[in-house]
Amino acid sequence: MAYTITDNEFESFRILVYRKAGISLTPAKRTLLVSRLSKRMRTLGLETFQAYYDCVTGESGEEELTLCLDSISTNVTHFFREPVHFDFLRQRVLPTLEDRKRIRVWSSACSSGEEPYSIAMTLVDSVANPAQWDCKILASDLSTRVLARAAEAVYDHELVSAVPPDIVRRHFLRGRGDKAETVKVKPHVARLVVLKQINLMDERFPIKTPLDVIFCRNVMIYFDDSTQEQLVAKFHRYLKPGGYLFTGHSESLQRINQPFQYVAPTIYQKRL
Repeated sequence: MAYTITDNEFESFRILVYRKAGISLTPAKRTLLVSRLSKRMRTLGLETFQAYYDCVTGESGEEELTLCLDSISTNVTHFFREPVHFDFLRQRVLPTLEDRKRIRVWSSACSSGEEPYSIAMTLVDSVANPAQWDCKILASDLSTRVLARAAEAVYDHELVSAVPPDIVRRHFLRGRGDKAETVKVKPHVARLVVLKQINLMDERFPIKTPLDVIFCRNVMIYFDDSTQEQLVAKFHRYLKPGGYLFTGHSESLQRINQPFQYVAPTIYQKRL
């Protein structure tokens, strides 16, 4: 069955997705919306987008709403994506924390886990006596689907083909038998990462300790200026003075009102 969406139905979903996930669906994304939600509608046996909208906004629709937002969200990532951030973490951030040997990092859109595990590997490889450090990485995403994959920490071997072989040897286990084409993050890396579902549109986040670094990369490109400003202001509250915010290579805070000090492209600091 080929689905079509009316103008009113598209507008309803546009408002819902913006309110719940901060994602701004322009008319150019109409075909994408139809394609991705049609799969859920077929699964549920629904014939119209109005029926699906009624389903996700009904009293018992919370679980299906999560699946709806999962379907719309784009989760593209890989290990050590945008290496400049990991170099900065290694060369500029960690040396300033050597005395107290404690770091708190938030990977705020962690997708299937490649980003937080890359952070963890960088921490382990960059400090002397990592066992003496108190390192915690909060890894969150709106999508429960990708969080489940991150919790497994199992990846196709081709996903680490571009990672230096010595890093793969130190931090990954090679699968055997019918799992021979997979790798699994080793426990000494995985235990540094705590996974949690967090909606960046929430007013408050379940974070009690000031953070040293926040990664929020290739997420704000889906938000309008107002939503970006609100999110960046929240990030600022959760960072300690001198803490850093890393954004994606296609994102810039220069055209919005924000409290951070520019350090380098995609790197911003909360003023001391």
